[in-house]
Amino acid sequence: MALHKGPAEHEERTLSVNPFFGEANPVGGMTEAPPTHRLPDTPLPPSTAYQLVHDELMLDGNSRLNLATFVTTWMEPQAGVLMAECRDKNMIDKDEYPRTAELERRCVAMLADLWNAPDPAAAVGCSTTGSSEACMLAGMALKRRWATRNADRYPGARPNLVMGVNVQVCWEKFCNFWEVEARLVPMEGDRFHLDPQAAAELCDENTIGVVGVLGSTFDGSYEPVAELCAALDALQERTGLDVPVHVDAASGGMVAPFLDQDLVWDFRLPRVASINTSGHKYGLVYPGVGWALWRDREALPEELVFRVNYLGGDMPTFALNFSRPGAQVVAQYYTFLRLGRDGYRAVQQSTRDVAVSLAGRIAELGDFRLLTHGDQLPVFALTTADDVTSYDVFDVSRRLRESGWLVPAYTFPANREDLSVLRIVCRNGFSHDLADLFLADLARLLPALRRQPHPLTRDKEAATGFHH
Repeated sequence: MALHKGPAEHEERTLSVNPFFGEANPVGGMTEAPPTHRLPDTPLPPSTAYQLVHDELMLDGNSRLNLATFVTTWMEPQAGVLMAECRDKNMIDKDEYPRTAELERRCVAMLADLWNAPDPAAAVGCSTTGSSEACMLAGMALKRRWATRNADRYPGARPNLVMGVNVQVCWEKFCNFWEVEARLVPMEGDRFHLDPQAAAELCDENTIGVVGVLGSTFDGSYEPVAELCAALDALQERTGLDVPVHVDAASGGMVAPFLDQDLVWDFRLPRVASINTSGHKYGLVYPGVGWALWRDREALPEELVFRVNYLGGDMPTFALNFSRPGAQVVAQYYTFLRLGRDGYRAVQQSTRDVAVSLAGRIAELGDFRLLTHGDQLPVFALTTADDVTSYDVFDVSRRLRESGWLVPAYTFPANREDLSVLRIVCRNGFSHDLADLFLADLARLLPALRRQPHPLTRDKEAATGFHH
């Protein structure tokens, strides 16, 4: 959630009410203009309130043209109907809504099977509000397991978590909130994610785990999880340190099982203790739903699971929040049921085909250099070619926005802060036809950009935002 401050003094104003939708107010005739930053004194007719909010939201960007977000922006109408039917069901009330709870349990079982848990029946998991909460829960389990093993030294010893500098910001939050030292493997040269050997070298007796990312936010590439586990196996042989791995598969967890079946990254690796994914990304569900799974009950300390009975029944819960709608979980089960393995494979392959094709055609324009090609996640990053000096990626992002396309431009983290890129996320619903339109708009703005005397975007942060 963004953190918002109260309104500045000059922001205080009233909303303009068009007489056409100002219905008669039984208290004072026509509807008065309501204030924007405090509760109005009197009610509005529902149609007037709707029209005021609807009109203001017209200024939002078109989500289907948002190539910055990983989040699903299209679902079938039938899924929308199911979600509307379940939006008043509180997911936490498992005794009152037992069938919704059962659908959640089935989704966990399906994911355990999809991710090759050694015994799917023994795997444990839960739905979350998204991958950020799922990562927090996985991190908490890693820390508690470490603390239990080191009870004679903790809390005197400070735990640490090893990960690449390219991890999503939720991992930085976890380390900050739960007082864990973040040990970051920096980028180097053309390596934009974690190096397995470098990660192993950062581990010590206070390391609670290592995070591998299946689908980096920065460029869409898979981190080498199997090589990471092998490096940690060698570390254990040398030192006796047994360091578990968590796989942040926010995006790749719903791509690799269908398109990269020979890639070993999941519970087939004994060192992988837990995995998370975002149902609302390549799981193809509207926001927000995520999933966290542990390979067995030993990987999730029992003392982290709370049981309450004041909603009826004996309800175990492991979450950072409590109440949330059941609609997204129901939509996830619908999508699993609707597509199956073959359907997911077809959808994800189509999305990857669009990404690879679009990346190749952008490279043919001659103005850009590809960092990735969309052949892992359907996501690719690019920067301007070395001989392009009249504009930069921030100019491109700004100009594309004028045509409705939302494409983030941003700098890479430490050790490669010199590298500024554009990132294009291809999702279900971004078709070859839309890719053609995007490419045409990009090609159309290049002549004007080439005529610039120099890059015009000086304030990089104001020019565009970086969105996960």
